[in-house]
Amino acid sequence: MGSTFNLGKLFGIRFRLHFSWFVIFILVTVSLVDPDYSQWFYWVIGIITSLLFFASVVAHELAHSLVGRANGVPIESITLFIFGGVAQMTKEATRPGAELKMAAAGPACSLLIGGFFGLIFLVMRNIIGPAAVMIFWLAVMNVTLAAFNLIPGFPLDGGRVFRALLWRFTGNYGRSTRIATLV
Repeated sequence: MGSTFNLGKLFGIRFRLHFSWFVIFILVTVSLVDPDYSQWFYWVIGIITSLLFFASVVAHELAHSLVGRANGVPIESITLFIFGGVAQMTKEATRPGAELKMAAAGPACSLLIGGFFGLIFLVMRNIIGPAAVMIFWLAVMNVTLAAFNLIPGFPLDGGRVFRALLWRFTGNYGRSTRIATLV
């Protein structure tokens, strides 16, 4: 993926940022504009929310990568872009169970993060203000990220889960991949 720059390494995995990511950053920031607060204040809240959502996407991708690495799949780098992130693997999973765990790890992480922010929001829901709004949207964005990724369309996580289940059932990786790409 061209037009990227290095962010650094985390757990030995190089992180890259594609320039298209800034589109999402700006959209999330601007979507939290609230005329009830000063312009400076809502920009700060929007930027903080965008950065926390960015951290959530990093956690989602890192969950895939660390589970993959634990199951013998070497991860070279992760590139974050407009639609989330993509891991650069030097080889694919060699067992359906490893593929299933790796594919499910990202959405599971996003659901946990969304649930965490959701619980905080429930505790804070009577507090009206930008912090409550920020926490609410972080819960919604993370649950939405998990739900979108669980759509069974390959190469989304749900499509990879579907392929892993087909692979386990048929014993044929290539055939399972072809079927999963047709859904």
